[in-house]
Amino acid sequence: MSEALTGVRAEHAESVRVPRANGLLITGILLLIVLAIQALLVAANPAAPWTQSVDDAWRALVGVGPDSGVHTGPPAMFFQYLGELPGFAVMFIPLPAVLTIVGRWRSALFVIAVQLAGPGLVSQLIKNLVNRPRPATDAAAGLYGPLFTVDHGSFPSGHAVSAAAIAITVFALIPPTRRRMRVAWGVVGALLMIGIVWQRTLINAHWLSDTISGLIAGTGVALVLWWAFQPWLRRDYGRRPGFLGSRP
Repeated sequence: MSEALTGVRAEHAESVRVPRANGLLITGILLLIVLAIQALLVAANPAAPWTQSVDDAWRALVGVGPDSGVHTGPPAMFFQYLGELPGFAVMFIPLPAVLTIVGRWRSALFVIAVQLAGPGLVSQLIKNLVNRPRPATDAAAGLYGPLFTVDHGSFPSGHAVSAAAIAITVFALIPPTRRRMRVAWGVVGALLMIGIVWQRTLINAHWLSDTISGLIAGTGVALVLWWAFQPWLRRDYGRRPGFLGSRP
């Protein structure tokens, strides 16, 4: 028992001594500045911002119509649900619950904070302020509007915010000593972000620039909160459930 307590105290002291990685904060703030600038530029002309020509070209290339079976296939539906209630619920309830059970309650708070700040606050706030129209049906050009029910505001993509937030959050939860696991999740996280861009533009729910801005928003928020929670996350790395002998 005394050895376990000594180990916990040493771990706590180490987490206090090691300074935060300020690169996380700097990168996160820079990304949020880029997001703010883009939001202002889009808000100045929501119907046709400076990215519109690229957005139109991408839509003509990737967007499909209601008769296509691609948008209802398993890959597309996975990404559809990832950014909706199922994905949010997993990150907000089961994952924090499991982390708490295994003694990582600080990490659970980090996960919840990212979900509230990214997909919950930043995404909805900017959507309401910018209020960019979503792609609309253009029968003459053979283009379609959103193939699924969507809410107001196309900028930024809330699904993209969620995907980026999930990718960064899970990466931050993996101890630095688990290098292979971090590399593996890095690949998975990148695929999640690429996949969400594909799916949101495939179903004409967003313009390409909306999804990229969403990734920037989710990544920026998650990095800033990772920096803020880093001492707590370090204390949680390697922690075991209390019933196995670890202490909170």
